[in-house]
Amino acid sequence: MRLTARDSAVEAALRSHLTGGPVLLAVSGGPDSTALMAAAAAMDPAPTFHVATVDHGLRPEAAAEASAVARLAETFGFPHRTLSWIGPKPVRGVQAAARTARYGLLATHAESIGAAFVLTGHTRDDQAETVLMRLLAGSGPAGLAGMRAERRLTRSVRLARPFLHLSKADLVAYCEARGLAFARDPSNVDDRFARARLRQLVPALEREGLSTDRLCRLAARCARDEAALRALAEAAFEAALRDQPAPGLRLSGAHLGTLSDAVLLRVASLAAERIAPGGRERLDRLESLVLDGLRPALHAGVPLRRTLREVLFELTRTGDLVLIPAPPRRARGSS
Repeated sequence: MRLTARDSAVEAALRSHLTGGPVLLAVSGGPDSTALMAAAAAMDPAPTFHVATVDHGLRPEAAAEASAVARLAETFGFPHRTLSWIGPKPVRGVQAAARTARYGLLATHAESIGAAFVLTGHTRDDQAETVLMRLLAGSGPAGLAGMRAERRLTRSVRLARPFLHLSKADLVAYCEARGLAFARDPSNVDDRFARARLRQLVPALEREGLSTDRLCRLAARCARDEAALRALAEAAFEAALRDQPAPGLRLSGAHLGTLSDAVLLRVASLAAERIAPGGRERLDRLESLVLDGLRPALHAGVPLRRTLREVLFELTRTGDLVLIPAPPRRARGSS
C-alpha cells in the first residue's frame, strides 16, 4: 500500500515512542486505538507488541468489542489480554473511577510482561475536550496543561500518547484506508456524561473562536509555564528543607515567606506529596490552606495547624512548617 502523508505522520508518531523493549498497546476497539494497533503492525523492525483491552463491566457490548480486538490482534501476530474491572462500581463519578481502574489494570499487566511503556490512542481532539472540561471546573495551569504526552504510571511503567498532536479524523482515515472496522463507544454521545455534553457544544464554541487548535495551544502554553513554576518550586522546596525525623518533614518558614504565591502553592503540594504519595488535592483547598492560612500566619509569625489531603501542616512557634501524616479522624459518637 502506498503511504499518504497522513499515513506517514501516523506511523512516524508511533515510531518516535518506541524504545526497543516490549510495549503494551491499550486498544479499546475505537478508531484511535485501532489505528494505534495497525500502525504498530507496520513498524519494521518492530519491537515486541502486546495488546490489552479493558472491560469495565459497564456495558453489555464491551465483551464483544474486546473479542473483536483480540481477533484483530491475532491477525497482526500480537498477543492479547482482556483486563476486567471487577468489583462494585460507584454511582457518581463512574467515568473518573473507570479511568483510574483502567490505568491501574494496564500498569499491572505491563509490569507482568516486562513492558516499560503503555501506549494509548488519545488525539488532539481528546486534548481539547480535556482542557475545556478542566476550564469549566476552574483548574489552574497544571490542569489546563491537559494530558501529558508522557507520564509515569508506576516506578517501572510510563504512559505515552504518541497521537496527541494528530486529529481523530487522521486516525479514522488511517483505519478506513486499510478496511479496518472499529467500534464506537455509545458513552461518547450519552448525555449523562459531561464529556459527551461538551462534545455537543463544540460546533457552537468553534464558531465563537474557541477551536480545537486554540484549546490545544492553551494546553501547550500552560504546560510550558507549569514546568517552569514546578522547577522553581522544586528548587525552593530543597532550599527550605530542614532535618526532621521520619515520617515527617520540616521546612524553613523564613524561606517560605520569601516565595511568591504561585511557587508557595506548589511547594506545599510537593511537601504533601512527600508525606502522602499519590494523593490529590483540590486546588481551591490548597489555595485556602496556603493563601488564607499559611501565608498570613508566616507574615504575622503566629502558629497554625491545618489538614490537607490526610497531611497535617503545622507552623510552629519557632517559625518552621512541619508536616506529618494526619492522625485518624475519630468516629462520630465515640467517647
